[in-house]
Amino acid sequence: MKATANKIAAVMKVRMTLSLPLIFLLMISGVFGGNWNVIYETKSICALKGSTVNMSCSYTYPQQYKLNDTFWIKSMDMKSLKDYPECKDRVEYIEDRQKQTAVLRLHNITENDESKYWFRFITNTETGKWYGEPGIHLKVSALQVKAPQLVLEKETVNLTCETTCSLTDRFIWYKNGQALKIQSKTLQLQSERSDSGRYSCAVRGHQHLPSPAVNITVMYPPQNVSVSISPSAEIVEGDSVTLSCSSDSNPPAEISWFKENQSLAVGSGQSFIISSFNSSHSGRYYCEAQNQYGSQKSASVSVSVKGDWNDMYVTAVCVTAAIAAGFVLLFLIIIIVNKRTKKRNNDSKDTEQIKTSAGKASESKGIENASFQDDRDTDTKKPEEEEIEYASITIHHPATQAKSAASQEMDLSVIYSSIR
Repeated sequence: MKATANKIAAVMKVRMTLSLPLIFLLMISGVFGGNWNVIYETKSICALKGSTVNMSCSYTYPQQYKLNDTFWIKSMDMKSLKDYPECKDRVEYIEDRQKQTAVLRLHNITENDESKYWFRFITNTETGKWYGEPGIHLKVSALQVKAPQLVLEKETVNLTCETTCSLTDRFIWYKNGQALKIQSKTLQLQSERSDSGRYSCAVRGHQHLPSPAVNITVMYPPQNVSVSISPSAEIVEGDSVTLSCSSDSNPPAEISWFKENQSLAVGSGQSFIISSFNSSHSGRYYCEAQNQYGSQKSASVSVSVKGDWNDMYVTAVCVTAAIAAGFVLLFLIIIIVNKRTKKRNNDSKDTEQIKTSAGKASESKGIENASFQDDRDTDTKKPEEEEIEYASITIHHPATQAKSAASQEMDLSVIYSSIR
């Protein structure tokens, strides 16, 4: 029984020992000490690296106490921020003790400033010290552009202005230091070659704090491939001739040289040099530019020594003239043949018409002569009936025969003389 009583006494002693500090802390915190309080404007702030941030609160304490000191602390070490060497030149306390409000202004914040901050005030009593919970959690964000550095032409690409915490302000985009009209968090490009450049972003109101610039390079296959010749004047045998190939591509293209009617390359590099040019080198040359995104050939150029060029020129002129003369001669022959054919056709038609008309005319004359012969026979038999027979003569011409007025008068005179 005595041992049990001793154990109970020991437990009660331990409980009393643990309870005294707890009771003391409760009294300090205001549970038993009156109206002690700190109210913070926000629990968390996201601020941009290099910017200035304000953290605000209001506080209350029992009016029977006198306020001796106010300051801001972090990391629960209970000393003022101004006591930190890295903070003293960047910390500013703004306070209105009548209204019992306080503001911590922290300039040029860095990643090391990311922490939790509390407002603390001290009264004229030993137990009248207070800091309010939960404090303000400061988050520091650095801007960063997230984008691929190499982009293929015509490819859609998104550039994103990233932050480590949520910033409510609008963003501003820059290309080579010039502001763009886009104000969203994401910038979309269609990857034209003109889009190559350095891009950065900033938060509106903090344009002086842009993100590090990111270089965007647009890649594309060779284009506008062409060949130039040096010297550009007539080439004399033994001259040194240089062919140069130019192209627009990114990355720069590899150049190969070819001679027409030859399958293998005759050279490589930006320039193709023939140190001692002769007739065996004459021909047409072209270059081909190629990178990992495609290739393109130039138009071929003719290269020859002066004599060869003159012979080729004369030959070409003669051949061209002969071909032209052949075409002209053929054209004239066709015209003459067509004219003769038309003339023959017309003569044939005229001959047929003449024959037809002559046949019809002789047929009509035969009929008339027969009629006249009958009249003569009648006249020999009956002379007294001459006037009657003459009056009854009527000449009928076929309806299909068309005679002229002169021919009709001639026929009538013939007939009349016959009757007489």
